[in-house]
Amino acid sequence: MAHNLFNSLRPLTLANGTTAQFYALSALEEAGLGKITRLPLSIRIVLESVLRNYDDNKITQAHVEQLAGWQPQAERTHEIPFVVARIVLQDFTGVPLLVDLAAMRSAAQRLGKDPEQIEPLVPVDLVVDHSIQVDYYGDSQALARNMEIEFQRNHERYQFIKWGMQAFDTFGVIPPGIGIVHQVNLEYLARGVHQKNGLIYPDTLVGTDSHTTMINGIGVVGWGVGGIEAEAGMLGQPVYFLTPDVVGVNLVGQLREGVTATDLVLTVTEMLRQANVVGKFVEFFGEGTASLSLPDRATISNMSPEYGATLGLFPVDDTTLDYFRYTGRTAEEIDALERYFRAQGLFGVPQLGDIDYSQVLTLDLATIEPSLAGPKRPQDRIALEALKTTFTELFSRPVKDNGFGKAAELLTQTYHTRDKRAQSELCVAPDRSQNESAVTPGDARNATEMTGNRPTPRIGAHPADNAAIPAAIDLHHGDILIAAITSCTNTSNPSVLIAAGLLAKKAVEKGLTVQHHIKTSLAPGSRVVTDYLQAAGLLPYLEQLGFSLAGYGCTTCIGNSGPLPEIVEETVIKEDLVCAAVLSGNRNFEARIHSNIRANFLASPPLVVAYAIAGTVLKDPTREPLGTGKDGQPVWLRDIWPSNAEIAAVMNYATQADTFRRLYRDFTKDHVLWNNITAATGKSYDWPASTYIAEPPFFADFPLDIHQVEQPTAIQGARALAVFGDSVTTDHISPAGAIKAASPAGEYLLEHGVKRLDFNSYGSRRGNHHVMMRGTFANVRIRNLMVPGSEGGVTCYYAQGNDNGGEQMSIFDAAMRYQQTGIPTVVLAGKEYGTGSSRDWAAKGTQLLGVKAVIAQSYERIHRSNLIGMGVLPLQFQPGDSPTSLGITGNEQFDILGLGQLQPQQTVTLVIHRRDGTQQEVTLRCRIDTAIEVDYYRHGGILQYVLRKNYA
Repeated sequence: MAHNLFNSLRPLTLANGTTAQFYALSALEEAGLGKITRLPLSIRIVLESVLRNYDDNKITQAHVEQLAGWQPQAERTHEIPFVVARIVLQDFTGVPLLVDLAAMRSAAQRLGKDPEQIEPLVPVDLVVDHSIQVDYYGDSQALARNMEIEFQRNHERYQFIKWGMQAFDTFGVIPPGIGIVHQVNLEYLARGVHQKNGLIYPDTLVGTDSHTTMINGIGVVGWGVGGIEAEAGMLGQPVYFLTPDVVGVNLVGQLREGVTATDLVLTVTEMLRQANVVGKFVEFFGEGTASLSLPDRATISNMSPEYGATLGLFPVDDTTLDYFRYTGRTAEEIDALERYFRAQGLFGVPQLGDIDYSQVLTLDLATIEPSLAGPKRPQDRIALEALKTTFTELFSRPVKDNGFGKAAELLTQTYHTRDKRAQSELCVAPDRSQNESAVTPGDARNATEMTGNRPTPRIGAHPADNAAIPAAIDLHHGDILIAAITSCTNTSNPSVLIAAGLLAKKAVEKGLTVQHHIKTSLAPGSRVVTDYLQAAGLLPYLEQLGFSLAGYGCTTCIGNSGPLPEIVEETVIKEDLVCAAVLSGNRNFEARIHSNIRANFLASPPLVVAYAIAGTVLKDPTREPLGTGKDGQPVWLRDIWPSNAEIAAVMNYATQADTFRRLYRDFTKDHVLWNNITAATGKSYDWPASTYIAEPPFFADFPLDIHQVEQPTAIQGARALAVFGDSVTTDHISPAGAIKAASPAGEYLLEHGVKRLDFNSYGSRRGNHHVMMRGTFANVRIRNLMVPGSEGGVTCYYAQGNDNGGEQMSIFDAAMRYQQTGIPTVVLAGKEYGTGSSRDWAAKGTQLLGVKAVIAQSYERIHRSNLIGMGVLPLQFQPGDSPTSLGITGNEQFDILGLGQLQPQQTVTLVIHRRDGTQQEVTLRCRIDTAIEVDYYRHGGILQYVLRKNYA
């Protein structure tokens, strides 16, 4: 029921003559709670949610007053209970979340309770976008064949997802082949404002993907959380977070000719990382902000996780309304959005001095230059003209200094490949059915076969068609092996995609080609993209250079790049080559793009095409020609780079409201693959035998009474499972990418009758904890300092009573031995532990391996929260302390004392027992930051807390 705290409930007349009610923030200023009009926009939108959801229980008047009185420089001690309007999921994180909900229903049923009480209380949308992989590529049938393989691989997962659709009333699914979750969210799911029970209020959300922040580009407050946090939100719990600092970024000037949105966002990422905005809110304002298109704003918001911010918000203004119009929203929705934001005093771009920020930064858009980022982190921007020299320097720099540790003289050496077979089987996909019904609606016309400078059949065509592929290739260090227009950051921004198409057109007309061994792909964020590229006549030119449509979804950017041609991969491994990938993505962490490609560079879509033509990062396109044209003359990048005027002339194809309405009207029409999936029915899942979906052990022997749960007072006699350095990401921790046969997870699958061909990826098997716990800490590039010089998930196991030397084995095997003997384990690490995507399995796997605490120098926000949500204690070294400074090698034993009366951010004592019999006491800060997190930890995790609250 609506309340009227502070006399804040006010009427709002809409265009159709109806009257809704809204909670006016001006009422709080009238009541003397603070100067609301000078609060940052993000704080005001969260404040509206706190006010509207006041119930004097979870949300009290004190919460409203505390947030209304936000001060730019105040100490951040208050927690905010944020109730969101909806939740979005992608399938890699959404499926395990659905597994947990199903497990909670099963637990309720075993306890004799009504399982249907476990039901999302806010709308939930799952977009299946992470399961497509680039097996086929460079071919007009790549999309159809990739989707056919996707459905074969993921049949059991998709059956389970369809069960969830019918089991839960508020759970919607957007099937595979539609687009990337963030772009679908931006173009379709976001409504601007919601109306329910006579109330009108702004759209807000959290999502189980860190790049949920892309929605900030249209003024919607939302960010990425782990699946376990999202579950709590779905089940009626607010999302709790500490009152944030808010950094204002004043954008001035305008972008220069030839500079792209990608160049802008890579510069913003570098700048804000250096300004240390980690865990803070960021807002963009000023004249430069007003000059940016909506897709450019969304591109910047998308990469908030890369610059470390919780969100990167742009205001709602006329540009926002125009975007809503041309993406097919109704006139009534757009009018309600404008009227609401004007009534709240939230409409328009603020100028310098309008708002009180914790810190103000300024960026002149005119200073932005063409850029890339890499080779291992998205914040490491490199000017285009400096890429060649940067790679050359990194090539011989020691690995410990973020280099590749190779001898400089190897840089110019040529390595010859030769296929042993008479016919080169460069296609990485198995021989599958030729069923053309796999093509989704509208895709056949977007995948027109082209002949021309890149001969057909091309790499990626069916194996039987590959006789024309050369069996020998010369490879070098610095060669580009993957060139992918991929990821949510850029692949639905018309300005950069049209630029890529125009560059391809000019390149083809001049006779430039792409070498066959380079794996090229186009994986847009939305079907709208191929529609406007086709309408503009640009898609055929991209196809001629090998950038044929490979799928609609997250592909190369999340590690779904698929295998390289076998003769290429064999040579890279044998010769230990440092080869490269260029992609229009947002992540390039080690081994993420491909396990055997060590240098990965983020770039705009037109630069991806240009570097594919160049074929190597050891060519400076600002000083050297990309290649030789059909007239025998050198072709320079400047010869084929499209002008802003040329891009603008084609832009109208990307802003047709009818196109958006047509493509989002019906997701299942003619979608044969999805419609043929059959699923179980019923409100509780029956857990059939499956290597994809399994009931997790989180509720085994689950007592409803919290008093029956033993509360920790100390962790004693613990062993180190691993000791890590700085920047260990969730990609290092959480299982991702391909599953190797010679790994604990691969051995498990083989034991259960799964053929190597059908292993699929870790991401697709996130619903099975047996697979996932075996892959935790198993990344091929993770470096456990307990085994000096090693890479991969190995550790030293110290048997009880034997400290003379550790036995080297996999982290999984050691963890199981420790659990069998009742020995607790801890993980120690340096700075920025858990950066990267919001992978809940990074925390779930840690917990299932028996880790009781993680001790690090600093944490990424989401992973710290997820550890608590799984009942794992996050602890932080005091400034100046680290595993290295304390001389920790991993053969010690550890006690953690002082957990009996746990309070937020209290100090605890770490006792280090060394092999020589000495011991050392170290003070740590407990990173359980809020009172509700204390409750989650006491209950053993957030899921246990919610289940007890539902039924106890």
